[in-house]
Amino acid sequence: MREFMSPPVVAADRTGGLADAVFDHAAEDPDRVALGRKVDDVWQDVTAAEFRDEVLAIAKGLLAQGVRFNDRVAIMCRTRYEWTLFDFALWTVGAQSVPVYPTSSAEQAFWMLHDAGVSSVLVEQEDHAMTIGSVIDRLPQLRRLWQLDADAIGELKAAGARIDDETVHRHRLAVTPDSTATVIYTSGTTGRPKGCVITHANFMFECDTLIERWEPVFHSRPGDEASTLLFLPLAHVFGRMVQVTAIRGGVKLGHQPNLSAAELLPDLAAFKPTFILAVPYVFEKVFNAARRKAEAEGKAGPFDKAADVAVRYAEAQENRDFGTGHGPSAGLRVQHGLFEKLVYSKVREAMGGRIRTAMSGGSAMDRRLGLFFAGAGVTVYEGYGLTESTAAATANPPKRTRYGTVGQPIPGTTVHIADDGEVWIHGGQVFAGYLNDPKATEAVLRDGWLATGDLGALDEDGYLTITGRKKEILVTSGGKSVSPIPLEERVRAHPLVGQCIVVGNDRPYIAALVTLDPDSVEHWLTMRGKPKLKPAELVRDPDLETEIRRAVVAANTLVSQAESIRTFRILAGQFSEEHGLLTPSLKLKRRAIEKAYEAEVDALYRA
Repeated sequence: MREFMSPPVVAADRTGGLADAVFDHAAEDPDRVALGRKVDDVWQDVTAAEFRDEVLAIAKGLLAQGVRFNDRVAIMCRTRYEWTLFDFALWTVGAQSVPVYPTSSAEQAFWMLHDAGVSSVLVEQEDHAMTIGSVIDRLPQLRRLWQLDADAIGELKAAGARIDDETVHRHRLAVTPDSTATVIYTSGTTGRPKGCVITHANFMFECDTLIERWEPVFHSRPGDEASTLLFLPLAHVFGRMVQVTAIRGGVKLGHQPNLSAAELLPDLAAFKPTFILAVPYVFEKVFNAARRKAEAEGKAGPFDKAADVAVRYAEAQENRDFGTGHGPSAGLRVQHGLFEKLVYSKVREAMGGRIRTAMSGGSAMDRRLGLFFAGAGVTVYEGYGLTESTAAATANPPKRTRYGTVGQPIPGTTVHIADDGEVWIHGGQVFAGYLNDPKATEAVLRDGWLATGDLGALDEDGYLTITGRKKEILVTSGGKSVSPIPLEERVRAHPLVGQCIVVGNDRPYIAALVTLDPDSVEHWLTMRGKPKLKPAELVRDPDLETEIRRAVVAANTLVSQAESIRTFRILAGQFSEEHGLLTPSLKLKRRAIEKAYEAEVDALYRA
C-alpha cells in the first residue's frame, strides 16, 4: 500500500487559543483536580480554579514586566509544574514560548535565543542563569531574565497585582488558531537546529484528536479519574503534547524531572498514574530491572518462562484481534494465570500499580518488548511523529495494536509512501515551517505535505513500519545500501548494551561500536562472582565479549550477509548528551560519534 488516510474525528477550531481550556474548565468544574504538584516531597492537588488563578496572576505579571503579544519568551527548565504554569500564562497573553533544553551549552542556547529574537528568558536555577549570562552581551534584544529558584513566580505575581483581569482577557481573546504557540528547535542530530513554528491550531488538532480517539485508554478502569505523570522533557515536542493533551482533556497531570529509577519509581508509586507516555528506553529499563531483581533472588528461570508466556499470550491475542487466530489456548491461559501474581503484577506495581495502558514514541520499540508488556497487563500503544508534526502522526489504535509497527495515521491524517520509500504526512498537525529559513521549509513542505526524511512501508491495513532514515543510509564501498537503525535496535535489545552505532559508509563492510549499560553490567558481574573492573579492563573480558557477540549475531539474522555486522568494538565510555553525542531525546548524533571515536572506527577496518 502506498497511501492510507484515517477520517477525522474532530472539527478544526475556528476561534480561540490553547489557554482558553484553562479558563473554560475552571468555569465548568472549578473543584476538579487538574494537576498534582510535589511540594516538600508531598503530592498536593491543584484544582482547575486554583490553576486558572495562578495562570491569570502570572499572565498579569508578564504584561506588567513588558511581555507583549507575539513576543517570544524562552523557557530553560526541567520538567516541573512551573513550566506548565508559565506556558499557559504566555499563551494567555498571546506570547510564544521557546523551549531550551536545560543541558544546552552556552553556544546552543545563544543560537536559539538569537535566531528566535527572544525578549525574555525563564530559567530554573543559577547554573542556567550563568549559561545565559555568558552570552547575554551578544543578545541585545534580551530584556529580562527570571529564575524560578529565586522566586520568579512571586516576583511576577507581585508585579502584576495592579493589572486588571479584563486587560489579560483582551489579550487572550485576540489569540486565533493560526497564531504561533511555540517555536521548538529540532534536536540537531546533524547540522544546526532549526526552529519549528507550531501554531495553536497544530496543538488543538493533535491533542483533541488523541483525546477523542484514545481517551478510553487514559483510564485504569472505566469511570476512574485519568491521571498521568509526565517525566519526558518539556523542551521536546512529545512532552509538550502530553502537557497540552492533559490540560485540554481533563487528565490530572503531575511532573517528574528525573528519569533515573531511584527518582522516578517512588513518584510512580506515590502518584499512581492510570497511564504514562514514554520513550522505549523507559520500558526497557523497567523490564531489565525486573529481570535483574528476579535473577538476584535466584528466580531468573521462572522470570524468563513468564516473559515467554507473556509474549506468546499477547501474540495470540493479537492474532485473534486481526482475525488470524482464536486467541490464547486453554493451556496458555492457565500458564498466564499462574504468572500473573508471581511476575506480572509485580512489574505493574513497579510502574505505580494502576497502569494498564501506555503510549510510546520517540524511537522504535522492539516487537517482543511490546508483546511482553501487553502479556503482563500493560498495553503499550506505539506511535510515530516528529517535531514538525507536533508529535504523533501515527499511532496504534485502541484494541487493534500491531506490535512492531507505529500504527495507522491518527484520525484526520494521511500517510503517503513516496517512490523512494520516504514517508510523507498530511494533516492538521503539520507545522507552519522553519523560523527564518524559507529554503529549509520549502525542502520539507510540498503542497501541504510534510516530507519526513524517514523511510517506511504501509501494510495492507495501513499500519506504518519505519525502516530507516534517508540521510542515515550507509553505502559500503561495494555499493551495498544498509539501513543502520534495525541492526542497532536489535543489538541494543540485549540488557548489557547501552547504545550501538553501526558504521560502514564508504567502507568494505558493516561494523559497530557498542557501549555498555552500567546497571546491567554491575549486576552481571555480581551474579557471576567477577570482580568490579575498570572500564578499560572490563571491555576486554572474554565472557562479556561473548554476550555482546550474541547480540550482534541476533541482529544479523535480520539482514543478508552483505548487510550484516562483521565486527564490533566494545567501548569503555558512554555516548552521552553532556558530551554532545546524544540528542536530549537520546538519538545518536552520528557525525559527532564517528568523529569522537575516529581511531576506534579506523581500527575496525585494519587487516
